[in-house]
Amino acid sequence: MRTPILLAAALLTPLAITSPAHAATPDCTGESPIVCTFDVPTGDYDVTVVLGDKESAAQTSVHAETRRSLVPLTATEAGRLTRRTFTVNVREPEGQPTGPAGTPGLTLTFDGPSPHVAKIKVTPARHTRRIFLAGDSTACDQDGYPYFGWGQALPSFLGRGLSVVNHADSGESSVSFLNDAAFFPALKPQIRRGDLVLIQFGHNDKSTTAEDFRANLSAMVAGVREQGGRPVLVTSIVRRRFEGTQLNDLGLIIHGGVNLPAETRAVAAAENVPLIDLTARTEQLVEALGPEGSKPIYLTDVNGDNTHLSEYGAHQYAALAVEELRAAHLIGDRHP
Repeated sequence: MRTPILLAAALLTPLAITSPAHAATPDCTGESPIVCTFDVPTGDYDVTVVLGDKESAAQTSVHAETRRSLVPLTATEAGRLTRRTFTVNVREPEGQPTGPAGTPGLTLTFDGPSPHVAKIKVTPARHTRRIFLAGDSTACDQDGYPYFGWGQALPSFLGRGLSVVNHADSGESSVSFLNDAAFFPALKPQIRRGDLVLIQFGHNDKSTTAEDFRANLSAMVAGVREQGGRPVLVTSIVRRRFEGTQLNDLGLIIHGGVNLPAETRAVAAAENVPLIDLTARTEQLVEALGPEGSKPIYLTDVNGDNTHLSEYGAHQYAALAVEELRAAHLIGDRHP
């Protein structure tokens, strides 16, 4: 049963909600997690949350829509509050293009061992630069625990004014994403001048030739530029596949002798496109941690999965992506 926000004083003390003039009265339900829903149309929204409680200590994280990470677990002492501001993209479907669709409007989830939120302010974003993601299951907004994509963690490293629009989808290759109407053809018309489009493929291109792979990436680069956006090629994150202390070809996304990260680098050079070399960065991290130390990044101990990421691992890899984006001057420092 939903608890109208105006009657939630006993649940969250004090709780003040500000929403756009066109929004219906938002609802909040639950205690851990606390789920607040705003009846707003699709678009980008600036959100300010005040976390903490006057009476007790709190530990609160904030997710939006399909488990997108906005604020990592934040501890506050009793009587101390902390403010965080971020921008959220609301769309339908809210997660992977192939669904599930999620719920209409904006959903904010406050979770953690002892979540408390004192204030939420939601307003339409006026000055937003968007970061689109085109990719596969390693980057997408995963809808079910324990899976998490690095693109799903990306918003937690950004602040107000940068909105992540994650169109990555499980199982997609450069071939399917370019040609299926649900993917690149649906993403392309949304791109505005100045938007970034991060393009990461390789994991599912096992039967794609080097020539076709390069052609597919080049076609997406051209499509982004046609819309006035800025394409950014991203090499695939590694799989946790070791031979001794080093990753093998499968781990390094080399399929049938085709080195797909190397092909991505070649396209970036030929097309004069910025490159985020996540293969190199994640290879360095995983090999430094070793076969045992790298397990928490993946779902090795949960599902025996050495390809998909835990929430912890997704944040580790998103942090690497953000470092590279900033080093390339594609985004600035965070301004929460």
